[in-house]
Amino acid sequence: MSNPVRALIQGIGRGLVSLGWIDRERASRIATLSWPRVITGLARMSKATADVAMVGVALGPAAIAGVGYGLPFWMLAFILGGGIAGGTISLVSQRIGASQDRAVSAAITVSAVVAAACTLPFVAAFVIAPEPFIRLIGSGEAAIGYGADYLRVASLAMPFAALNLVASRAFVGANDAQTPMIVRAGAAVGNVVVNVPLIFVLDLGVVGAALGTVLSNAAATVVFARGLATGRLPLLGQLPLRIDRGSPVWDHATAQSLGRIATPLVLRNAALNGGEFPMLAIVSLFGPNAVAAFVVALRLRALMNTPGWGFGLASSSLVGQALGTRDERAADGYARDTLRFTVATYAVVAATVFVFAEPISSWFVQDQAIVSMTATLVRATCVSVVAWGLMNGALGPLRAGGDTRWPFYAQVLGLGAFAVPAAYLGATTPLGLPGLQAALILETAVPATILYARYRSGRWKRAALRPAETDAGGR
Repeated sequence: MSNPVRALIQGIGRGLVSLGWIDRERASRIATLSWPRVITGLARMSKATADVAMVGVALGPAAIAGVGYGLPFWMLAFILGGGIAGGTISLVSQRIGASQDRAVSAAITVSAVVAAACTLPFVAAFVIAPEPFIRLIGSGEAAIGYGADYLRVASLAMPFAALNLVASRAFVGANDAQTPMIVRAGAAVGNVVVNVPLIFVLDLGVVGAALGTVLSNAAATVVFARGLATGRLPLLGQLPLRIDRGSPVWDHATAQSLGRIATPLVLRNAALNGGEFPMLAIVSLFGPNAVAAFVVALRLRALMNTPGWGFGLASSSLVGQALGTRDERAADGYARDTLRFTVATYAVVAATVFVFAEPISSWFVQDQAIVSMTATLVRATCVSVVAWGLMNGALGPLRAGGDTRWPFYAQVLGLGAFAVPAAYLGATTPLGLPGLQAALILETAVPATILYARYRSGRWKRAALRPAETDAGGR
């Protein structure tokens, strides 16, 4: 079957090889591991984007704003789960490289326990009283009502989403990106299919969109659990991972290693994705139409960022395995070539969306004034997402080497010292919309510059290449 995502990535890789910018063999391995994860990312991000598009068609800009207010709260699952899963891939890839099979099982089970424990308190809070949270960042009674209704139901998906991230990263750490791609792409298609009757036939509106999110995430969790428990899945056959039943569910040494790697990643994710909270609060000062335009721009930027899902995790896995075998030359080669591959792919995607920003915006909103505003912000996100590509390309080697604090520092600086002030100036001075455009660009350009400098320093390799110390999780 024709696969346009794979064809695009492989085509860009061949072009870079012909220019002498990356090695042919490494390009092949990077592309093979990356493209399934890119499809997984498209699948996951398309769910929120479909929610926004469908409620916009059914209910209008106020509903888009309401869903936009609710999304950052329920996506705390990805802030927490993504950071924990970043630790999972590091532990799994290094332990596979060192042939520590029981330690691999411990990395997965400990990650799953931590992911579930971290998300359940948020579920309770958002189900019981969602409206006060929405009012922290939202304005307009209609939009706040839509946001509260959406969050109350969508928050039930948080534990499932976090567990799916852990399972996906574990498979990628074992050089299997296709299993999570198939599972999560299937769930995403099911989400969109279920949304149609829930939103348009049963007339459940934003609640229908949220319910579709819950059902699709829960279904993916069940499939992953079966695969990891049995080592097999129907149609996919034998899997590279299976939980060792003799391995303890909890291992203190593994939990310590996970905490050391994952905590900075959670904080970095909080700085990256948590930036939506103050940004939405500021954008609400522009009015509901601006909020709708901003929400659409963010959802499109999330889709454009999906190459980072593949390349970032390919880099973490391949560089992590090289570090696990103490092959510094291979680690350097994979880190450098993946970074170049990543930036080139982001540039192609961003340029395409930049050119077609206005017709793409019209898929979400119909009012021409809002379409023009949306297209303006979308073009700014096209610039910012190229910097995000550089950031993701540099982040992979850092994560593989356990150097995860600097991404957090960089993200906090970019958001707090540059992006939020620029957005606030736009909302409160005659600067206006250009301030919001500048905020979108600075939010990624500043941390990208810092992380690239950190990658170039080579310090990310030092801790990983120190003489190994055996811990209880590696016995």
